[in-house]
Amino acid sequence: MYSPAELFDLSQTEHAALFDDVTYSWEVLRKLADYCRTQAKPVQLHRAAGNVHIGPNVQIGEGTVLEGGVMIVGPAIIGKNCVLRHNAYIRENAIIGDNCTVGNSCEVKNSLLFNGAQVPHFNYVGDCILGHKAHLGAGAALSNLKLDESNIWVEGPDGVPIDTGLRKFGALLGDHVDVGCNAVLNPGSVIGRHSLIYPNLSWRGYLPANMIAKHKNKPDVVVLRPRGT
Repeated sequence: MYSPAELFDLSQTEHAALFDDVTYSWEVLRKLADYCRTQAKPVQLHRAAGNVHIGPNVQIGEGTVLEGGVMIVGPAIIGKNCVLRHNAYIRENAIIGDNCTVGNSCEVKNSLLFNGAQVPHFNYVGDCILGHKAHLGAGAALSNLKLDESNIWVEGPDGVPIDTGLRKFGALLGDHVDVGCNAVLNPGSVIGRHSLIYPNLSWRGYLPANMIAKHKNKPDVVVLRPRGT
């Protein structure tokens, strides 16, 4: 359910070494800080279309475009041919693969995006892994912290809960997952390959591959009447 092989095509990231000796994919989140600190090279081959802020220990690949207002705190590794749109905010320990989009007012923190991942419009991605060509609709948020700030647990394959040992853990989105507009994934959510989350849905837990999570209730439809009649 949670192994790297079940969720991700490791050929679609240059950072597959992060998954060495990993049983549960969320274990990678503990490795990101050291990996970014030691592997990021101060080589920046991007094109800036406006004023941007780039912190120390930030690596940016050839063909990547940074629009005005982008802030990259670092350490961070950003691949080739990406687009970071106006006011994108890349915080500590972010790895963004090739051909990715991080859009206007989106925030990415302590996360790994595989090649082709799309975070295009008003999204929050904290302590997450997004697989190859995973996509977030506008306003979708991947929540990473429980209200009581305790460790995050997930459902085990035998029904016995597993303590991840993480206080902050957002979501694992398998390859080609699509999350609808304004959906919220609660901490510790895991979405299998090619699955869909409908817009405006609040999701918690594990969704197997090739599934759709829908709303049960239909909206009420009533006759439109002028006020006062």
